[in-house]
Amino acid sequence: MITLADIHAAAILIVDDQPVNVQLLEYLLTNTGYTNVSSTLDSTTVAGLHQQHRYDLIILDLHMPGMSGFDVMEALKPIESESYLPVLVVTADPDKKVQALEAGARDFVSKPFDPVEVLTRIRNMLEVRLMHRDARNYGALLEQTVRERTAELQRFRSAMDATADAIFLIDTATLSLVDVNDGACRMLVYPRCELLEMGPVALGLASADELARQAGRTDDRGDPQLIDAQLLRADLETVPVETYWQVQTVGGVRMLIAVARDITERLQALQRLKHMASYDSLTGLPNRTLFYQTLRDAIELAQDKDWRIAVLFISLDRFKIVNDSVGAALGDELLRQFSTRLVQCVRIRDTVGRLGGDEFGLILTMTRDHEDAVNVANEVREALRAPFDLEGQQAGLTTSIGISMYPDDATDPETLVRYADTAMVRAKEAGRDGYRFFTAGMNVQVLARLDLELALRRALENNEFVLYYQPKVNLSTGRIAGAEALLRWNRPGYGLVFPAEFIPVMEETGLIVRVGAWIIDEACRQMAQWQNEGVGEVRVAVNVSSRQFVEGDLEGDVRAAIARHQADPALLELELTESALMTNAEHTIGVLSNIKALGIKIAIDDFGTGYSSLAYLKRFPIDKLKIDIAFVRDITINPDDAAIALAIISMAHSMKMRVIAEGVESRAQMAYLRRHRCDEIQGFHFSRPLPAREMAEMVIANRAMPSEPESVEAVRETLLLVDDDVNVLSALHRLFRRDSYRVLTAQSPAEGFELLALNEVQVIVCDQRMPIMSGTEFLSKVKEMYPDTIRIILSGYTGLEAVLDSINRGAIYRFYTKPWDDTQLRDNIRLAFHHYWLVNGERDERRRMRSGLAGNGAEQISI
Repeated sequence: MITLADIHAAAILIVDDQPVNVQLLEYLLTNTGYTNVSSTLDSTTVAGLHQQHRYDLIILDLHMPGMSGFDVMEALKPIESESYLPVLVVTADPDKKVQALEAGARDFVSKPFDPVEVLTRIRNMLEVRLMHRDARNYGALLEQTVRERTAELQRFRSAMDATADAIFLIDTATLSLVDVNDGACRMLVYPRCELLEMGPVALGLASADELARQAGRTDDRGDPQLIDAQLLRADLETVPVETYWQVQTVGGVRMLIAVARDITERLQALQRLKHMASYDSLTGLPNRTLFYQTLRDAIELAQDKDWRIAVLFISLDRFKIVNDSVGAALGDELLRQFSTRLVQCVRIRDTVGRLGGDEFGLILTMTRDHEDAVNVANEVREALRAPFDLEGQQAGLTTSIGISMYPDDATDPETLVRYADTAMVRAKEAGRDGYRFFTAGMNVQVLARLDLELALRRALENNEFVLYYQPKVNLSTGRIAGAEALLRWNRPGYGLVFPAEFIPVMEETGLIVRVGAWIIDEACRQMAQWQNEGVGEVRVAVNVSSRQFVEGDLEGDVRAAIARHQADPALLELELTESALMTNAEHTIGVLSNIKALGIKIAIDDFGTGYSSLAYLKRFPIDKLKIDIAFVRDITINPDDAAIALAIISMAHSMKMRVIAEGVESRAQMAYLRRHRCDEIQGFHFSRPLPAREMAEMVIANRAMPSEPESVEAVRETLLLVDDDVNVLSALHRLFRRDSYRVLTAQSPAEGFELLALNEVQVIVCDQRMPIMSGTEFLSKVKEMYPDTIRIILSGYTGLEAVLDSINRGAIYRFYTKPWDDTQLRDNIRLAFHHYWLVNGERDERRRMRSGLAGNGAEQISI
């Protein structure tokens, strides 16, 4: 057992170049009972003194002239065992503590001295040192007890059991456990009998190779060897230990003695020190050192993956003013709250760090252009919009951000951070609350975007927004059925800005929520004004963005606008996209049901381009569907677009909804949609978006015109001729005109599609060889869009494979060659009309009866 007297008699050397420190430590030690204390101011003499006196403890200052503490420890290593140095380092630099432990020191104390801490650490180290020095006494005691009687052996076990550390006796011949002490049983939570049944390898004392190496040592009673290990407890948890190994011969038998000390607390303390050395104590974010290391690792990975990296240098604007006004404690709280918001702005794989004071850094790994950096910069700026709550005090902040790019700007961490810092300074100089790229080319785009964003934020306050109105027309009556309100920005110095340039910016920045509420209010104001001025009732549709629906108070905005302007809610219509509807279906149904209860109509905009489920669609309180312009643009020439549009019309009517087609730009599109029972259209064919005054004038003029009820065209036998040769068209027109057909001619497939949309055609005669599209290709599309027509090829082209294939697939009814026989061709066309009436006569008969033209139809069939 190590006694207090043993500890007080231990040899201690104090090494420090400051006499006052030496005097203080000598005073502390001698006044607490230590009797063997010496000192030196010259660090170069330490190794020689230790070689001569073999000190049990060296109290060593790290910062000294001549040889630093690290150099002294390096000189001591050959004198001591492989890894144990009886050194207690003294330093005021927290970053040097972990480095000193890694260099071999056993512990450290900080300057200025805490007497209790210093004395405690000295005593603990001396206990370990004396045990380390006297570990061979365990083997000597064992040898003595083996030679003596059984009672003496029991006293040896009692001595072992009195030791807090775990002691294991191992037979070098069999490598099995001979005995363990109570300390081992307590440490590993095993009874002694079970421990003895387990082998040293199973317990984790050493690997089989290491155990054999220790057992094969020939230096009996030599210095113990220190090895770190992980022992396995009964609950399968591991205990980190440092184990002293020594071979001793006991009663003629060579045995291994392993003394294991639990170092859990030491490792935890070391881990805490490492964490303190790498992380900011205030925010918990990586500090500057770890940030640079992380950036260095990210660059190495980016080189292999061909990725790009953005470094954002973030500085809080006017933080010092806020800190001075609220105090340092609340200033720290502000930094903590900001760091929390900052972490929420980035992805898991990105890194946030505190670079010092009110400066933070972001590392973004990207696979494409710099747009990701712009988006994150905007998210950080937006995160600061909400004020910070500092114990009841509200504090608002903005931030200036500099951005540098790897590999565009630099390829090493230090330069990237420095460039980002430089760009941040430029952002501050530009007026704060913004961001700048280090690269000038990228700044051109950034400055334009920031200028646009700042101008948009002022536009609402300065009344720069205005609504234009695009009329909607009822296809049955020709009357204006209402209008869609469209936002325009009359930007000072620029005029009207194209919506595609500023609407996406409002969506990204969240301005669309406030502007959307203004649009609803302005639309209600205009509706009420038109009624008061005698224009009458004009239904107005307003687009609602997804973000406005999710983040804003749509129902509250609508109710407030109607009440403020005393507008008729039945004249207001809200248009939502499918994505807005499906964001939170149950919430959406509730909000729309409340709005619809006011008498407001609900429409789905751009229908067919989203992802809504028809099962959900029937649950929404929807009144109208708008066919997206993407399906209307080529509706007269593209069978797929036509099929989608007609399917939407059919589905909507079956669900008791009206259908509006947007983007109608030609008479042919309008005629095609009217023929297939579309309810309303809007587009440039009828009118472009108009200012409120011009819209009112158009409504008044439209209502003054005679009503245009939907007419059912007289069913007259109509023949369409398509040929790029004008002479052929003229000859055929003269030939068939004598048979009283209505003859239409087209010089191209495009013109033919337009005529088909505008007219009911029963028979088509088409040339095979035409530029852009052949006759068989044209008629194949016609078959999909107008399947009842009779389609005939008339051509001098002798390559018949494509024609015959089309005939076999049903795209072509007949094929005739050029030159033709007039009489025979007239007879064949007459038979084609006859075939058409036989197949479709009953349907068209009903139409002729409705139009009062049944007699004419009968005569035509008899031809």
